[in-house]
Amino acid sequence: MGYDIRLTASDNFQFGGYRADPTGSARGALVVIQEIFGVNHHIRNICDHYASEGYVAVAPSIFDRTEPNFQSGYSPDEVAVARKFVANPDWEAMLRDTQAAVESVKDVGPVGIVGFCLGGSVAYVAATKLSGLRAAVGYYGGAIVRFADDKPKAPTLLHFGEKDSGIPLSDVEAIRAKRPDVEIYVYPGAQHGFSCDERASYDKASADLASQRTLAFFAKHLSA
Repeated sequence: MGYDIRLTASDNFQFGGYRADPTGSARGALVVIQEIFGVNHHIRNICDHYASEGYVAVAPSIFDRTEPNFQSGYSPDEVAVARKFVANPDWEAMLRDTQAAVESVKDVGPVGIVGFCLGGSVAYVAATKLSGLRAAVGYYGGAIVRFADDKPKAPTLLHFGEKDSGIPLSDVEAIRAKRPDVEIYVYPGAQHGFSCDERASYDKASADLASQRTLAFFAKHLSA
């Protein structure tokens, strides 16, 4: 359903990505921000899924500045390699590349953003800093608590797993306290990465419920 694309950021850096288009007229567009594993099979599947729901979905390769076309699976060794990208993330660069993705689909209609893991944090920060977004959804973004003082400029929804070993519930409660304007759900028993059906931590019940809530959120806030 999808295909590879090239994007150009405001500093003229060119980088890759993936785009999937619906078969009929689009109800809007979604920018999909990757985990630390790149625009891999899972992220492409997510884009294809959103396209099947009527959205143009584009996933920018936000690691291309460091390692072009990096893609990874989820074995322990692959996870260890992928972690190098978040040792000292360049937030400004990731946001420039995210903005380029937003610009690439703004002619489609209302634009939302959704991200997973690192991408969940990027999606939240994008909602506070970037232009052209009508709604934002973040899945288990570990850095969100560091940015919780910043108010999103668009309606924002966040998903967290109760048993996420990297995001303590105290962080989630800190976000909730600072951002009563943000919709937050915690999924009982769910671990980090619970929405990814290629990870050992996949929790189908939680993933399905989070997906239903996400699609309903976008349907509400991206209606023209």
